[in-house]
Amino acid sequence: MERDVQFIGQSGAFLDAVERASRAAPMRRPVLVIGERGTGKELIAERLHRLSTRWQEPLVTMNCAALPETLIEAELFGHEAGAFTGATRVRAGRFEEADKGTLFLDELGTLSMGAQERLLRAVEYGEVTRIGASKPIRVDVRIVAATNEDLPRMAEQGRFRADLLDRLSFEVITLPPLRVREGDIPVLADYFGRRMAAELQWPSWPGWSAHCAEQLERYAWPGNVRELRNVVERAVYRWDDPDRPIAHIQFNPFESPWKPASPSQPAPSNTGSPAGNTSGGGDVCATVMEHAASPAAFDAIADLRAAVESHERAILEHHLGRNRYNQRQTAKALGVTYDQLRHCLKKHGLLERGQVERA
Repeated sequence: MERDVQFIGQSGAFLDAVERASRAAPMRRPVLVIGERGTGKELIAERLHRLSTRWQEPLVTMNCAALPETLIEAELFGHEAGAFTGATRVRAGRFEEADKGTLFLDELGTLSMGAQERLLRAVEYGEVTRIGASKPIRVDVRIVAATNEDLPRMAEQGRFRADLLDRLSFEVITLPPLRVREGDIPVLADYFGRRMAAELQWPSWPGWSAHCAEQLERYAWPGNVRELRNVVERAVYRWDDPDRPIAHIQFNPFESPWKPASPSQPAPSNTGSPAGNTSGGGDVCATVMEHAASPAAFDAIADLRAAVESHERAILEHHLGRNRYNQRQTAKALGVTYDQLRHCLKKHGLLERGQVERA
């Protein structure tokens, strides 16, 4: 677990989930934590443990998806020496390790039906039996499980035991995705940015340029907080001018004009636009371009000239940031002359900021 990551947020949906976890923490009952990847399920599990009466006892974590099906039961329940090939000594399972404490089962939906059946007995009776043993062992374990799967639907389809789901769902905490956490993106981006700036030993935190702040707000964040953290830290460490607000963000780190073509696609031709143009094509104002290409966005346009100028300004701001405000490099990247770029910058008031260099 990432114990150095704190709960950061102010939206009602996020605070409600945290409050529910706080209320459930003192209970001895199992808790299910549901959420998309990167929403903080591990942090909620840790909160449930730290605020419980078991806080001084072990918090044992097991990622059910990280082990092959043949080893999951041995990991959970342990085994005796000689129980199977390779079992040369007695080994306690995660249940025994977590005795008197909390067992966090991540990716619960990946458990095999056999493991689910044995887990059901452990939850119901507080007993586990090592593989190869004849007698059960009593354990006192509070279970917290997490998944991004729809467990009720899996139960209807026969892929997850309904009786196990009933026993684990005393409380279900569903974490909201970042895209619905109103007002949390600027707070998180500022927090992660400041922390990375301190790690780089910058004298102060310059903040984000206006167009970058807008891009952060409008991005869909499929990877949620974990993705936001990576995007922010990558943008900060790549920025080499701590005295200016960060003005370039790359959401997709794999985007590159030299990215290898997949077997089903021909290699890109080099006979098109200049190299500078191509390098910016992959993520040129990615969020703005995506928004502009939306039919719904087109329907909302009531002033064509204002929409075109807004789009042009966003592209200029993006490329200025990408090229560290160097006008000649920006002109080359956009495929225009230096004088043409100066005219565009003047039209949009970008020269008046005193942030761009002539060469």
